[in-house]
Amino acid sequence: MKPSSIVTITADIMFPFIMIFGAYIILHGHLTPGGGFQGGAVIASGVILLLIAHNIREIESLISLQMLKNAEAIGLLLFGLSALVAVFFGSGFFTNWLVNTGSLFGAPIEYGPNPGYLNTGGVIPIMNIAVGLEVLGGLSIILILMLRGVQPDNGGESE
Repeated sequence: MKPSSIVTITADIMFPFIMIFGAYIILHGHLTPGGGFQGGAVIASGVILLLIAHNIREIESLISLQMLKNAEAIGLLLFGLSALVAVFFGSGFFTNWLVNTGSLFGAPIEYGPNPGYLNTGGVIPIMNIAVGLEVLGGLSIILILMLRGVQPDNGGESE
């Protein structure tokens, strides 16, 4: 059964906003409630919305399983490397080696209350991005494989 055009058009309109909101949750995870897992789940829900509103074969032509597997692998690799780099700097595993360096995500902050800035999390935003990629890939793969097992409705007609 094909979804109505209202569902399809609404899904197409909402999809970019869901992606942007998920990216916002991932990137602001060190400042606000949220982070990689929550943002990855929001982005995966955007993929689910497309799967519901369109034919699964159409979506698989745009978003392949291999692309999702690569996102999952990149997320895992990025998470592990960001934790391991601290060891090469002479610190412990998972040490926030990027904080107060003045580089990307390493802007120094003064002690005490501050409003929080996006560029002050050190390694934490990088790890949030890695977890977001991992969750996006994992949840999307699971749902695509589950939907492959659903047989199309033939409207009650016998074959």
